[in-house]
Amino acid sequence: MSATNILVVFYSRHGSVAAMAKHIARGAQRVPNTNVVVRQLAEASFSHEQTSAAIPDDGYPYCELDDFVNCDGLAIGSPSYFGSMAAPVKLMLDQTSPIWMSGQLADKPACGFASASTMHGGHEMTIQSMMIPLLHHGMIWAGLPYKNRDLIATATGGTPYGVTHFAPHTQYTGLSDEEINLCEAQGQRIAELATKLKKA
Repeated sequence: MSATNILVVFYSRHGSVAAMAKHIARGAQRVPNTNVVVRQLAEASFSHEQTSAAIPDDGYPYCELDDFVNCDGLAIGSPSYFGSMAAPVKLMLDQTSPIWMSGQLADKPACGFASASTMHGGHEMTIQSMMIPLLHHGMIWAGLPYKNRDLIATATGGTPYGVTHFAPHTQYTGLSDEEINLCEAQGQRIAELATKLKKA
């Protein structure tokens, strides 16, 4: 069987979501015969003018539609803006209509991850906002089960909807040990599920 391709795509404003993406990718790489592609999203433009360089100054390459087409499993991340995904994530998902029409994401697993600056800043709702369009694609949502004991122990990020991070400062100060463990567990889970579904 060919390698299982996992796409980890995210938008990060202050670095927290980017750090989560790195650990999710690390967890996915634990699964044998898995290829992990990490992509970031550019700032969204409301004037339809380019607001970001064509190539990012640092970090991962920008996500393109083909990255979605070629994936066997997807992890998508966003900061929480008023309990919803950030505009760049919504813009990217809105551009997936062509592959929705052809069903190219149907029956593939997906998961979400998010960061918010307050404990009640909409972590779970942000993940749910990303879940809805992916359910329209026919993707199979994979949450984070409580067999991961860090989900019970954490005093910062977690949730059974997907891993989250509590970022009380706009300056990134690092993920907690529990958040790192949960990110890696979620990455491993999505890769394992994608491999099983690909075999089936």
